[in-house]
This record gives sequence, C-alpha cells and structure tokens, in this order.
Amino acid sequence: MDCSSGNSWGCAEKIRVSGSEGDPMDERKRRRMESNRESAKRSRMRKQKHLDDLTAQVGHLRSENAHILKNIDLVTRHYLGVESENSILKAQAMELNQRLESLNEMISFGSIFDFDSSAEVVVHHHQPGLGLGPGTGLVDSFVTNPWMHMNQPILASPDTMFPY
Repeated sequence: MDCSSGNSWGCAEKIRVSGSEGDPMDERKRRRMESNRESAKRSRMRKQKHLDDLTAQVGHLRSENAHILKNIDLVTRHYLGVESENSILKAQAMELNQRLESLNEMISFGSIFDFDSSAEVVVHHHQPGLGLGPGTGLVDSFVTNPWMHMNQPILASPDTMFPY
C-alpha cells in the first residue's frame, strides 16, 4: 500500500512492524493473539475429539440396542411357546383329573358289585328298590367291563348334532 493514498493506518502499521525496536505493547498483543489462536485451535481439536467419541459411542449403543432387541424377540417367542405348551398341559391335566374322578366313581360303584368271569353281576349290598342287577338293563357291558369301551369313538348322526 502506498502511504500517499490517504490510508494512514496501513502506513503506520508498516512503520511499526518494520521498526527494529518494536513497541512492548504491540509485542504483548501479538503474543496474546498467537496464544488465543493456539487456544482456539486446541479447543476445536478437543471439540472434534469429543464429537468423534460421541459418534463412536452412538454406533456402539445402536449395535448393543439391536442385539438386545434380538434377544428380547427370541425370549418373547420362547415365552409364548412355553406358555402355549403350559396351557395345553393344564388342559390335559384337567382332563386326566376328570377321567380319574370318573374312574374312581366307577370303582366305588363297582365295589357294590362282584364281577365274575362270566360277566354276571352279583349284588353284595342289594337294597330293595334300586333295580340293579342282571336282567334289569341298568348294568350293561360298560359297567361290567369299562376298560373295553374306553377308547371307542362316540358316534353321533348329523341330525342330532345340528338341530337347525
């Protein structure tokens, strides 16, 4: 720049910088500016490192989150399977308990009678008016031999199943 152009500040600056003595105030100002630049650079580097660390942590947490979600899904499916199996087993247990009660009733009913090999029923504790015994029609082959009929299907015609 030319000092004749009217910019006296630029000329004064050139004179001061080019001067061999230098003003001690200008020297402190220059050092402070340089120190501030270095400090700002370190601050930017710290911020960038912190940002990089946070980005890496986000990636790690997303990966961990995906792994946890997979495990939750697996455990949920396993739980539903076990719950289903448990309800089936409960239903089977109830059915078996009802069957056991029915068989116990048959046994207690059968203890009144003595079954011989000819499938004739002899009443031990015959009470008048019961109408039990051979020839009455109330004691049939189911009572005399219940194990023979346990797995026989129950047949019903469609007319009786659907009355409408």
